[in-house]
Amino acid sequence: MATHREVDAVAEQIAALPAMDKKRLLELWGETFSTPPPEKLRKELMVPLLAYKMQECVYGGLSNSARRRLHSLVSTREPRAVKEDIAPPTHVAKLVRTWGGETHEVLITDTGFVYRGEAFKKLSPIAKRITGTPWSGPAFFGTRDKDRKNA
Repeated sequence: MATHREVDAVAEQIAALPAMDKKRLLELWGETFSTPPPEKLRKELMVPLLAYKMQECVYGGLSNSARRRLHSLVSTREPRAVKEDIAPPTHVAKLVRTWGGETHEVLITDTGFVYRGEAFKKLSPIAKRITGTPWSGPAFFGTRDKDRKNA
């Protein structure tokens, strides 16, 4: 069981993570994990991963039964069926939006939209995936006709 001192110390360390620059986070990653981070791992994703691992060191990780259950769920999962007889969508245009220091590209196709290899029927779920909050896709990507009036 973790002592109050250990709990307080890890809470302070975790609270300091968001203010650290990526160089310091990479140093901390090397001290915390036995493997290097993925090459293009963004700071915004490093912080929660480091926080989880730091808490795991103090409070402990998953129990053996939880690990077995997760392994069982993953090993019995059926792979998704691949539809090979459907022609890929035709690329019509591309939307580009920068958010959180990262550039996001969405292909407009004859069947909808493609973002990072995943097909979507509407822009709003893509905007939500990028921002983490509900957005109007057309408003987020600047495709809404602002001059249109209710008729």
